[in-house]
Amino acid sequence: MLADTPAAWRHGYDIAKATGTASGTLYPMLIRLEAQGVLEAEWQAPTEPGRPPRHAYRLTAAGRRMAAALARDAHMPVAAVTA
Repeated sequence: MLADTPAAWRHGYDIAKATGTASGTLYPMLIRLEAQGVLEAEWQAPTEPGRPPRHAYRLTAAGRRMAAALARDAHMPVAAVTA
């Protein structure tokens, strides 16, 4: 999902919805991928008053390379992840 638009910031909730991954599985995975240098994360200010800041994620250059390699191994299109 992140490889579809690698430069775009994605909120954890959006990733969970798009992938069908439970938050208890997703967030530990995102934390590990960030620690490995595959993802970068940032806190983003709320877009509406009264809402909390949100954590957003996107692939790093290393993450884009890894996604492209995984896509090649799976014989999937890699156009989006090689940009």
